Amino acid sequence: MGMNELLDKIKKHPDYASVGMILCHNGVVRATSRDGRKVKGLRVAVDHDKLNQVIGEHKKKPGIMDIQVKIIADQDLEVGDDVMYLVVAGDIREHVIAILSNTLNAIKSTVTRKTEFFTE
Repeated sequence: MGMNELLDKIKKHPDYASVGMILCHNGVVRATSRDGRKVKGLRVAVDHDKLNQVIGEHKKKPGIMDIQVKIIADQDLEVGDDVMYLVVAGDIREHVIAILSNTLNAIKSTVTRKTEFFTE
């Protein structure tokens, strides 16, 4: 399932008429780690129970109609590969931008664990 499928799910939601903004995040494998080392790939592990909890909590926030997430997990990914799609739909940009950022940060800090593979 890719970004287009997540967008289609949102557009088929019964409350879609309330949406004024859809914001998308597409995480990609970088060629360098945060500390500057050269990366040849990575693998992501996901705590699915925690992911469902994070999504559920953030969907309850004011103005948010839906949140869809797809994380490519438990397989080796190479530089340039997609890692995560996150789509947030809501009424106004102040709500949607804040919730995309908060959801992304919660997923990265409490849901996923990545292992980077270095070239050196």
